[in-house]
Amino acid sequence: MQASERRLDGPSLPPPDSKVTVERRGEVCLIGLNRPHVHNRVDPEAFGALARAYAAYDADDGLRAAVLFGHGESFSRGIDVDAFTEVLRTGKARAPDADGIDPLGRRAPLSKPLVAVVHGDTWNMGHELFLVAGIRVASADTRFAQDENTHRCFPGGGSTVRFPREAGWGNAMCNMLTGDHWGAEEARRMGLVQEIAPDPRAALDLGLDKAARIARCGPLGIKATLASAHVTVGQAEGAAFSNLAQQYRALYGTKDFLEGWKAEAEGRTPLFKGR
Repeated sequence: MQASERRLDGPSLPPPDSKVTVERRGEVCLIGLNRPHVHNRVDPEAFGALARAYAAYDADDGLRAAVLFGHGESFSRGIDVDAFTEVLRTGKARAPDADGIDPLGRRAPLSKPLVAVVHGDTWNMGHELFLVAGIRVASADTRFAQDENTHRCFPGGGSTVRFPREAGWGNAMCNMLTGDHWGAEEARRMGLVQEIAPDPRAALDLGLDKAARIARCGPLGIKATLASAHVTVGQAEGAAFSNLAQQYRALYGTKDFLEGWKAEAEGRTPLFKGR
């Protein structure tokens, strides 16, 4: 489904048939994850729509900053595993971001600024989408997680690269290897969040204000700043990003992956054997 572009009175009124909403507010692009009935879990269709929304924003000379947020009670609980099964297990399906810019930033990144505004559950792929952004704002109620290792897989969308870089090795490993969840204040302590707002609406307003302030700056200078920064970090990270898809698919052939899936369906604790 294509991302829907229309002018709205506010982010609480998304088009009911769009998994990703896109709204233009002057020189700012407001992009919303819109699967609230499943806590904005991202399926291939939503991922593709998000990739196209990013590409359209990046190519539009009239837009200078973008804000990513989530409709409903949560920013995103991450990947919709069942919906991604064909892509992840076989690797033969058409990449969901083939027509756009990879929202996880594993390949060519956005050339323009992205502000992420999160609230509620911000887990796994949701946290990885958040880490791609250059500026990050969280509502005080945000609950972060990168807990794939407690289920049946690993953080395959970039957190193994970005989380240690942003938060330090010990902070990243403590959370990824245990699967522990953390809140907005802990995220700020680790350097993952620049601003915390008292509630989701205030967080979105703050994110929009940041984007508007960016939009008032010289766009060529902003692009040059981002390009220089991407070169600096990208030289050391390219190989790690390129290996993620193969590593993720390999887990789908293990007995532990099947055990994790079965245990989740049966509502019990998985018994992993390392095979």
